[in-house]
Amino acid sequence: MLNNISFKNICLNNGFWQERYKLNRDVSIQSVYERFEETGRFDALRFQSKEKGSEPHVYYDSDVAKWIEAVAYLIDNGEACEKEQAIVDDLVARMQANQWENGYLNSYFIQVAPDQVFTDRHNHELYCAGHLIEAAIAYKKATGKGLFLEIMCKYLDCIERAFILDKTAKFVTPGHEEIEIALLKLYEYTKEKRYLDMAMFFLNQRGVAQEPHMDKNIQSEMPIRALTEAEGHAVRAAYLYTAMCDAARITGDDELQAACQRLFDNVVQKRLFITGGIGSARSGESFTVPYDLPNLETYSESCAAIGLLLFALSMQRAGRNAKYAAVIERVMYNTLLSSTSLDGKAFFYENPLEYHLASVDKETSTPPERRIKLPIRHRLEVFYCSCCPPNVNRTIARIGDVFFSESDTELIVNQYAALQLQNERIHLTLDTQYPLNGKVVLRAENNRYATIALRIPEWCEQYVLKGEVSAKKEDGYLIIENAPNAFVLELDFLMQPYFLQANPKVRDDCGRVALCYGPTVYCMERLDNDYELNALSVPLTQSPSQLPVEDYLLPDFLVNGFVDPPFEGLYRRASTEKIPVQLRFKPYWTFANREECDMLIWVRANDKIL
Repeated sequence: MLNNISFKNICLNNGFWQERYKLNRDVSIQSVYERFEETGRFDALRFQSKEKGSEPHVYYDSDVAKWIEAVAYLIDNGEACEKEQAIVDDLVARMQANQWENGYLNSYFIQVAPDQVFTDRHNHELYCAGHLIEAAIAYKKATGKGLFLEIMCKYLDCIERAFILDKTAKFVTPGHEEIEIALLKLYEYTKEKRYLDMAMFFLNQRGVAQEPHMDKNIQSEMPIRALTEAEGHAVRAAYLYTAMCDAARITGDDELQAACQRLFDNVVQKRLFITGGIGSARSGESFTVPYDLPNLETYSESCAAIGLLLFALSMQRAGRNAKYAAVIERVMYNTLLSSTSLDGKAFFYENPLEYHLASVDKETSTPPERRIKLPIRHRLEVFYCSCCPPNVNRTIARIGDVFFSESDTELIVNQYAALQLQNERIHLTLDTQYPLNGKVVLRAENNRYATIALRIPEWCEQYVLKGEVSAKKEDGYLIIENAPNAFVLELDFLMQPYFLQANPKVRDDCGRVALCYGPTVYCMERLDNDYELNALSVPLTQSPSQLPVEDYLLPDFLVNGFVDPPFEGLYRRASTEKIPVQLRFKPYWTFANREECDMLIWVRANDKIL
């Protein structure tokens, strides 16, 4: 088993991820706070909804909890956050004042429906509790203030009585998984076995206990160890799989770990968008059948991608295997980033792979409420269901967690960024402009690891390693054995733009390719290209040319391609005639930051030679 090295040991230097971290710290977290104040989310947990003339929703507590968790990570990273701490401390005091004597704590049910506590499996009570517990743990670690965690432990006493001891609750396991992750995190923090037992109760009863809604959408159709395919609500599934993986590691349950491996491979091999998104269908926000990866109508919720990142981060602890870090990287540089606007103030709930404005409300003879719903075409600062913005906040606030893992003898470099790692076993500096290019210089002092493992990115076909050490390739890593106390290594992954194609079973992408540069997926926007995007095609023999780096620290690319000649009428005899044109591609995650326009990742491939 491996440990992921905490973000507390990481200092981001000038570079791509420091810029993203600062934008999240300085803009996004403040923007989310302001919108949550305007929409009554903070008033809900202040238990002031009635006097403020608003009614909380069943999931408001979770929205605020994720924001608190993000603030806690900033504090743990050395940020003062005095204003934010004052906000959190006031919320905690009000939670304590309004918590029921039996420990129950939920702003919606206490203020709106006190007679309906623990009666409806879909009402997010345990989901909200889980996020509050995670926030309380993070806040205690960051500030040393323990009142929030004491409140949540009292609430857990109430939950234990209702679900396990007295069984007064009207359901057995939560409709939306999350509390399982929190309980396992709390067990590892407190070492109190009761919390592990509670987590295992909720996991082991899923698909076993007879309760409402025994269906695939909430992963309740069978016991968790029997699961073989990712199905149902993508966020709930990813949170469940993360908890399963954490539980398998903690308890040594090989059968549970095997189920996690099956599910991970099923997602990656059959249900993963090129952008790292998961969840194809708006209906149920869910997985569909294998290889169903639509571009225009996809759901690909931001929270689902974050859930997959968490799952992969947990799986990464099972042992050195580059496939877990490869998924994390795909999410990091695509869907996680696309979820936030370039100015840091607005967010996507869904992350489509194509826009076609003419398809919006195309069912003109159908009432608007019955038309096919396509993803929105510009980001919003807040949503009616606004789970994604604070989830992005907390994820980027702890982005340092993804870079390194370790065993008793080995340091594993999973991701690359300009940073410093310092713990009692090494002082390591990475100098790099990644993902602008693949050059990385590693400088180590006071090294006590016997082995250093450097991941070879999934996209990399050739690399150059220079230094006074030898390395062998194993499990997708370069393995340096008998690593010296101090060393300097120069590593170049020879990053070049390239085209990817999908398995032909992915019907939407047949005959098409996607331009990528390192871990970054690229797209075309109509604003940059003078023709209908589906009339354009690229020859695979063409080498894209790089434009100067933009404000987002990555270049756009120009590709010499073709456009089909225009013609009158609806059909014509097929022709091989093509007109040479220049196509402009930009990083996918930067799309939709200007006026609305068509967008396309998967462009038609052409074997015509220029």
